[in-house]
Amino acid sequence: MPGGRLTQQERQQIALGLADGLAYAEIARRLDRPTSTVTREVMRNGGPTAYRADLAHRATERRAHRRKHAPSRGQGAPAQAHGRDDEAVREYEEAFTTLLTQQGLPKMTARVLTCLFIADAGSLTASELVQRLQVSAASVSKAIAFLEDQGLVSRERDERRRERYFVDDDVWYQSTIASARGTAQVAEIARQGVAVLGRDSPAAVRLENIARFSDFMSESILRAAEQVREVLYTRPGTTRGNTPTPRPDRR
Repeated sequence: MPGGRLTQQERQQIALGLADGLAYAEIARRLDRPTSTVTREVMRNGGPTAYRADLAHRATERRAHRRKHAPSRGQGAPAQAHGRDDEAVREYEEAFTTLLTQQGLPKMTARVLTCLFIADAGSLTASELVQRLQVSAASVSKAIAFLEDQGLVSRERDERRRERYFVDDDVWYQSTIASARGTAQVAEIARQGVAVLGRDSPAAVRLENIARFSDFMSESILRAAEQVREVLYTRPGTTRGNTPTPRPDRR
């Protein structure tokens, strides 16, 4: 049934579909499943190039076992808002975390960032992150420090003098800008190598090509980010014909 758990046979069909280069939507159509189900299944089990049906099935059984024997939600743990399904939220969180780790983020850092992304307020305190993720305060602190360096997270103190971590409305814009600046630094260091290694040497030619490519990419990304931000940036609560909902004062 479309709403039930994936069977081992369905996972084998997913693996075969990926091997044949089929899109998630086509695999889902053949299984009579929502595309989102197939996407989550693949992304939380290694991604399209590393998905294995038997490993995915065993991993799902282990997760189900852990949830069955996990302690019940404590008084301090927030209930799901907007009628959300706990299981669906957990699956989505796992899929998003897996995607971020495949793109280079350490696992704990990816978990913290995902937790902030899916929080309605876009912010959590250190103690809230520790409670939600069931990890140590030191692990959260290390992850936050890394995310701050990447321009993905900011921190401020709330009215109770607690440190609160934020993902801003334009977090992806800020991250893109930081990435473009990093690419520009690659161009700069590569161009320094041209002078050191001798302009006519094969290594210098290679480095000059890297520098030119990186310069072009950095400039293009910066220009595109500004254009997209101007055209698409909207704040939560904005609808046609209405004024934007003011952002809360963080002081």
